[in-house]
Amino acid sequence: MPIEQRGVDTIPDAERTSGPRDLVSILLGSNLCLGVIIFGWLPPSFGLGWWASVSSIVAGTVVGTLFTAPLALVSLRTATNLSTSSGAQFGVRGRLVGSVVGLLLALGYTALTVWIGGDVMVGVLHRLFGLPTGGASYAVVYALLAGATVAGAVYGYRVLLAMSRVLSVGMTALLILGVAAYAPHFTTGALPGAGGYLLGGFWPTWCLATVAAGLSGPIAFITLLGDYTRYISPARHSSRTILHATWLGLTAGLLVPQLFGTFTAFGARAALDYAGPLVSASPTWYLVPLLLAASAGSVGNAGLMLYSMGLDLDAILPRASRARATCTVAIVATVCVFVGHYAWNAQSAMTSFVLLLTAIGTPWAVITLIGFVRCRGMYDADALQVFNRRARGGIYWFRAGWNIPAAVSWAVGAGVGLLAVSLPSYEGPLLSLTGGVDCSFLLSGAVGGLTFVLLTALTKGAATDTESATAPEVTSRV
Repeated sequence: MPIEQRGVDTIPDAERTSGPRDLVSILLGSNLCLGVIIFGWLPPSFGLGWWASVSSIVAGTVVGTLFTAPLALVSLRTATNLSTSSGAQFGVRGRLVGSVVGLLLALGYTALTVWIGGDVMVGVLHRLFGLPTGGASYAVVYALLAGATVAGAVYGYRVLLAMSRVLSVGMTALLILGVAAYAPHFTTGALPGAGGYLLGGFWPTWCLATVAAGLSGPIAFITLLGDYTRYISPARHSSRTILHATWLGLTAGLLVPQLFGTFTAFGARAALDYAGPLVSASPTWYLVPLLLAASAGSVGNAGLMLYSMGLDLDAILPRASRARATCTVAIVATVCVFVGHYAWNAQSAMTSFVLLLTAIGTPWAVITLIGFVRCRGMYDADALQVFNRRARGGIYWFRAGWNIPAAVSWAVGAGVGLLAVSLPSYEGPLLSLTGGVDCSFLLSGAVGGLTFVLLTALTKGAATDTESATAPEVTSRV
């Protein structure tokens, strides 16, 4: 299969041959991995019991999916990725906000997937063959996972889609076996090793779990969904069909692995760590399936994240090819894996990472969706590519390529979110207004969206949105 040549340029309709089933396959197959499974471990590690953990994950995932899924329709109309599409609201240069947010999201999840997958692989190989658990073993396993991930990401969308189709079947079978493997020691009570509720009370801890474990899953896709729907033609598939496929793919692709993670956390008594107890509690007959899940599943998920990172870096640096950009970000992600293994506590690192990125990513998604509604899904695909051609002008040029109201609204929303976040090592000053409950994503999205609506209303005559914007034709190179 040839290496994909497309970057963030507009996909011709003749090449947009994917459909709703492909979208479901890639959202399901790519998420059946330990990098997603481990998020199901967070609620038990926070001190919640089985039913409270399940309810927090389900509630967060359903709410997050309802909010995130409509973003898939943007790239269905623009035939390019979501960060480039956001140029319709942020400006052809301002769309770099989305590229940076997407790059950070994908970078963190890539590193997390390789990190957790590698830790489980080393543990299983130690039990099976006595592999030493020193730094050299981790280095080799991380390098192998990273290398396989890069190969899939460089070859591109078609290879990753084929891999996801296989993983959607194979990983489902492995998870079913896993339920049988960990069922004998399953309990529904809170794990004593967790030391009680992380935030001191049930509801603050439940809300933290809802955001960190449930909502964070769909939010991770706010810039990724367009990577897949840009290959779907709106002439052959309706928006409603694609929206339903996105809801199904995200819901199943996130709930299945995360609830498996919750189940195995209780079955393995994994209170303070997940990878170690998961391997230790595994019966001997499940070690080989667990090894397959840790390796193949990690490559599938990290490959898609790395592919998205390559696109985002390609959007930031138009002169870089997608393949070269992918290799560059792979090196950075691998460095993050080693830092994570040696310097970070898993629970603290994961919680801080997802809460911070949820706070800064949500207002960007809200502004992009407001713009989609305002323009009724009608975009000038050629004008979105002005920055990539290193030119000036077009309907989305605004002021020097930036839509100031959108950029300011995102910054205000993200700032409020960071001031309202509750991390293991930091509590924002706005928490006192919410009773200590982390509502950072709600506040950041609401403030960012409201600010955007107000600012664009105040500057309605200055061409600040896609309905009224007028700009010079593309006239020169920059």
